[in-house]
Amino acid sequence: MAIDLKALSPKELQALIDNANAQMVEAHANHVRTVRAKIDAVLKSAGLTIGEVYPTRGGKKAAGKKGVVAPKYRNPNGPDTWSGRGRAPVWFAQALKKRGVTAESLLIGGAVKAAPAKKAKMTAKKA
Repeated sequence: MAIDLKALSPKELQALIDNANAQMVEAHANHVRTVRAKIDAVLKSAGLTIGEVYPTRGGKKAAGKKGVVAPKYRNPNGPDTWSGRGRAPVWFAQALKKRGVTAESLLIGGAVKAAPAKKAKMTAKKA
C-alpha cells in the first residue's frame, strides 16, 4: 500500500510521522524481547548465567557508583571545591582571569612543587 505523501496536508503528515514513530518503538521492543529470549535459551542450554559470560555487565561489579574523587581546588571566595575532573566550574574559570591567580594557587594543599625535569640520556655510539 503506497501513500502519496504529496497529497497529504502538514497535519496528516505529522500524524503519519507520529504513528510511524510509535510503530518503530513497538517493533524495537519486540526485537529486543526476541533477542533476549534467544540469549536466555542459549545460556540455559549451556548452563551459564549472564554474569558468568559478561562479569562486568551482569555481575556485582556492574552495580554501584564510581568512586568519589577528593576535591583538588578550592574557591577562594566561597566554600565551593572541584576535583579537577570534568568541565571546570564557572568560579574556577573566573578566578583564573584575575591577575596573579593560577590553577596552582587554587590547589587545596597550596602550591605544588614542580616535578624535576627528566634528563635526556645522551648515548654515544661506539664505533
